[in-house]
Amino acid sequence: MTDDQAGDAVRGGSPDSAVDRVADFYGAYIDAVDDGTDDLGQELRAHYLTEDLRQRLAAWEEANHADGVLRAQDVPTHWEVRYHDSGAGHLFTTVTLTWGTGPDAGHTRLAVQSDLSTKLISDIEDG
Repeated sequence: MTDDQAGDAVRGGSPDSAVDRVADFYGAYIDAVDDGTDDLGQELRAHYLTEDLRQRLAAWEEANHADGVLRAQDVPTHWEVRYHDSGAGHLFTTVTLTWGTGPDAGHTRLAVQSDLSTKLISDIEDG
């Protein structure tokens, strides 16, 4: 039984919330990468990320041979987004990616910055 079948997971959001937009992006992006729909992943990047960040991610990906949004070569089994802080026109969220399942599952935390004026994601760093 999945989370959706069990009724454990309730999701919602607002287009006015920068936190919700980060969660929407990561949910859709991970689905697109997992499904192997490369064009959709690029389209999501174009819609949710600033041009400057897309350029920096391309350089990071070339140097690291991994997906810059996920900071990995694989696809996580779970993701979670939490509000962290805001100030100076930016909102900061912590994205936790889970790799694998059970007691041996690993976790990666990313610090994600969004511009409050545009709600676009403007930076992703190891958290």
